[in-house]
Amino acid sequence: MHFSVESWAPQYGASITSPSAEDADHQVDVTVERPLHDWAPIDTGPVTIPDEIVFIDGIQRIDARIWIHHDGIPIPAVCASLAAGAVVCWPDGAVTEGVRIARALIAPASSIATPIITRHATYEMTPARDATPEAAYLTIHSIRQELETSVARSINHDLIVFDGPLRGHHPQFGVGYVKTHHKIYLPQQLQPLLGSLNEGQRTPIFFLSSGPSGARWSWYLRLPGPAVHPLAGIVRLELPGTGSAAVAARRAALVSSSLPRYASEPHKEPRAPQNLYPIAGLEQQLSRRLGDPLLLERALRVAATPQSQRTRIGL
Repeated sequence: MHFSVESWAPQYGASITSPSAEDADHQVDVTVERPLHDWAPIDTGPVTIPDEIVFIDGIQRIDARIWIHHDGIPIPAVCASLAAGAVVCWPDGAVTEGVRIARALIAPASSIATPIITRHATYEMTPARDATPEAAYLTIHSIRQELETSVARSINHDLIVFDGPLRGHHPQFGVGYVKTHHKIYLPQQLQPLLGSLNEGQRTPIFFLSSGPSGARWSWYLRLPGPAVHPLAGIVRLELPGTGSAAVAARRAALVSSSLPRYASEPHKEPRAPQNLYPIAGLEQQLSRRLGDPLLLERALRVAATPQSQRTRIGL
């Protein structure tokens, strides 16, 4: 397979826009815990907080955008590095566990792409639906989800927090932690309640019965930190949509009492308070595990030279 590496830095190539799972239409029932007229902020504590809490996250990076040459026609593709792992937190410390790493050459399924072997990494061919940036994103998203799910299977704790919507993660003790709001699920008459939440308070739970992630229980929580605008410090939590509303409400109380102590501060984390300290630390660990992006890109450029490609095919 003959290919060349795009001369621009990867971050300045064609934009891969994330089609958010939150952009789809959902059916929302806000009366599962309280009737509509009785919606008000709920104090979360005190409850017994688990001795161990696990945070799972993944990261992705495009190491290079490449062109695959076939019969004089250039076919766009990307070389991506991904990682996922877990941080197990105790009252007196934390440890990183279960790190998984993947390197992928993402190219249209109809292409002639084969794995790219470099001095520092091998990028396995992973087919995308077509050559569009959206298809590449969806493939990257799928690989990352598989990595995070694999990490979750290796972890056995009472509270597992996934950074982001649950999507395909449905372990018994899993919780989705959504810190970026593409959509507010509450009806307009209830949305002012978010701005009235005090630190540590939550909304009543509501039920999402449709959408790409399936049925879920959900609620909003305000984390500690400066309230510079109505949604400052507001996060949304998700539980698998099984069991009763009463059980989900008890779980919501446990989760809402457990997370505020991990809220980050602006002088340490630019995404404070929503980017919790364990998640921020895990992102740094995973980024280091992926290796130096400049070295990986340089290795790809070496592998793309005609001499290197002739050597690989035995010419």
